Amino acid sequence: MSKKWDSNSSENWSHAWSSSDPQHHWDSSINITYVNYYLHQPQVAAIFISSYFLIFLLCMVGNTVVCFIVIRNKHMHTVTNFFILNLAISDLLVGIFCMPITLLDNIIAGWPFGSSMCKISGLVQGISVSASVFTLVAIAVDRFRCVVYPFKPKLTVKTAFVTIMIIWGLAVTIMSPSAIMLHVQEEKYYRVRLGFDNKTSTVYWCREDWPKQEMRRIYTTVLFATIYLAPLSLIVAMYARIGASLFKTSAHCMGKQRQEQWHVSKKKQKVIKMLLTVALLFILSWLPLWTLMMLSDYADLSPNKLRVINIYIYPFAHWLAFCNSSINPIIYGFFNENFRSGFQDAFHVCQKKTKPQETYVLRAKNNMVLNTSGLLVQEPASQNPGGEHLMSGKSDENPTQESLMEEMGEATNSSAA
Repeated sequence: MSKKWDSNSSENWSHAWSSSDPQHHWDSSINITYVNYYLHQPQVAAIFISSYFLIFLLCMVGNTVVCFIVIRNKHMHTVTNFFILNLAISDLLVGIFCMPITLLDNIIAGWPFGSSMCKISGLVQGISVSASVFTLVAIAVDRFRCVVYPFKPKLTVKTAFVTIMIIWGLAVTIMSPSAIMLHVQEEKYYRVRLGFDNKTSTVYWCREDWPKQEMRRIYTTVLFATIYLAPLSLIVAMYARIGASLFKTSAHCMGKQRQEQWHVSKKKQKVIKMLLTVALLFILSWLPLWTLMMLSDYADLSPNKLRVINIYIYPFAHWLAFCNSSINPIIYGFFNENFRSGFQDAFHVCQKKTKPQETYVLRAKNNMVLNTSGLLVQEPASQNPGGEHLMSGKSDENPTQESLMEEMGEATNSSAA
C-alpha cells in the first residue's frame, strides 16, 4: 500500500553502516547505507506477529460468523442487517489484504512482491478500509432515521442495496488516484544485508510517486477529510441526536406504569451505552494513524524522530486501526440479541449434525430402547428435516424478530405512545 497506509519508509531505517559502493557503476563514490533485512530483533518481531495474528483471528472468525448468520436466517434480512453484512464483508477484506501485508511491511525491509501486486494490494486495502468506514456512517444514518424520525417511511431493502453500491463506488473513486500513483521503485542509497555472509541485495519499495510533494499533501488531506473527519463528525452528531431523542422521550412516559417505564428506560440505557462505545472506539482506533500520516506529510521532523515513528509507532497505529475491524462484529453483532441467538442456533446446528448418529449408536446397543421408543427415533426428522429448521425456528415463534436498530425505534415509539 502507499506510504499513507504502510509504516515502513526506507528513508528512515536504522543505519547499519555506510560506505562507498563500487558496485553502482553510475556513481562509484555514492554513499550507500546498508540495512538489515529484518527490521527488528526476534523478540520484538514476535510481539508484532502475535499481536497482528490475534486481531486477524478475531476479524476472520467474528465477521465470518456475522455473514453466516445474516445470510442463513431469512428473518434477519433487514436493512440494518444488510448494512452490518456489508460491514462484515469490508472488514474481512481488511483482515485478508491489510493485516498480513502491513505486518510483513513492518518487520522486513523493502517490498517483496512485484509491481502488479503493489497496485492491486494498495487499491484493495484502501477500498476495504474506505468501505468499512462509509458503512459505519450508513448504519448511523439508518438508526438516526428510525429513532429521531420514527414515523417517516423506513429505508427499503432495495434502497439499502443501492446505498451499498454507492459505498463501494465511492471507495473505488477515492482510492483510484493512489493506485495510479503507486509504483515499485529501487532505493538508490540503500541496500539490504542478507544473512551473515555479507551478501547484499537491492531494496525495492512500493510507494506513491507524485509529480509534486504538494499534490501528495493535498491528496492526504482529502483522504483525511473523507475517510476520517467527515465520517467521524456525522457519526458523533447523529448518535448524539439519537441519545438526546431517547432521553427526551423518557420524560413523556412519567405517567405510565412503573414497570413498563423501567423496561423502556433499561433498553434506552443499553442503546445509548452502545452508541457511545461505537463513537469512542471509532475515534480512538483511527486517530493515532491519521495523526501520524498528517505529521509525515506536513511536519518537519528530525531523522531520529522519523525513524522511531516509522519503525515502532506506525506498526502500533496500524494495529489499533485494524482492531476496529475486529471489534465491529462484537459491537454490531454479538451485543445484539438477535445475532447472539443466531450464533447459538448456528452452534446447535453444528451439534445437531452429529447428534442423530450418536443417538443411533446408543440405541443400537439397547434393543429395548429401540423397540419402545420408535417415536423418538423419528423425532429429529420431524422436528428438524435436513437440519435446517433450527435456523428458522425462531422466526416461526417470533416472526417479527428485529435488529437492535429496530429495537431502538420500538423503544422510541412505545415512549411516545
